[in-house]
Amino acid sequence: MSRVLATKSVEKPWGQDRLPPPFSAPEGQRIGEIWFEPPAEMPELLVKYLFTSENLSVQVHPSDAQAPQGSRGKEECWLVLTAEPGAKLAVGFKSEVAADQMRAAALDGSIEDLLEWHEVRPGDFIYLTAGTVHAIGAGLSLIEVQQNSDITYRLYDYGRPRELHLDEAIAVADGAPHDPHLRRHLPTAGDVSLVNGPHFRLDRLQGGPDEATRARYGGGRLLVIPVDAPVKLAGETIAPGGCGLADSLASIEFGEGHTLIAQPL
Repeated sequence: MSRVLATKSVEKPWGQDRLPPPFSAPEGQRIGEIWFEPPAEMPELLVKYLFTSENLSVQVHPSDAQAPQGSRGKEECWLVLTAEPGAKLAVGFKSEVAADQMRAAALDGSIEDLLEWHEVRPGDFIYLTAGTVHAIGAGLSLIEVQQNSDITYRLYDYGRPRELHLDEAIAVADGAPHDPHLRRHLPTAGDVSLVNGPHFRLDRLQGGPDEATRARYGGGRLLVIPVDAPVKLAGETIAPGGCGLADSLASIEFGEGHTLIAQPL
């Protein structure tokens, strides 16, 4: 049944107390995540907004094959919404890094210098395959669409009192540079196919879908995420900053703004 998904705001020490529109943080709270409860009809995907005032941990996620039995791996992607001057994302390494070098660098903190840090701006899009070592820098807000998994292996956390997972992380980490074909800056106008497998598809639409998009998504359920203008789902308005489960594309009334749609494969 088409519906708006429940929203959960999560306080984080590295979150922001002043969020970009249309969001707002309650007085005295630092909000780091706003995410949407995955519906029982579509448990495979999770959508989040992230807001950072500090660098997040250096981490990595396993693939489906590497994840503990009975659990799902994690591939994810980011769309940058706002970025303070000089804000960066770390994605992969500058050059090949062996496992023993990665461990030593995680222990002494020099892993930050081995990572490839990309200065980013609104509209930048990055897909992270499982095994990609990464970190989100300070001064950013972004949308994250991911496989619905909470398995995170931390390599380095700036001295914060949280557990590290060096053995697990190094066992699944790809010590290579990130494929540049998985990063791009989106045009300000028009439809863009962002992801087409292996675990989900994701498109940015401006206005309603064309015939090719309709054919790709078929008549199946999907998530709809209005970015800068509202949409209507089964007669109910979803404002930017929200997310809904649609029974099909036909149940969505698109506006003229940008909307993300996502569907598991």
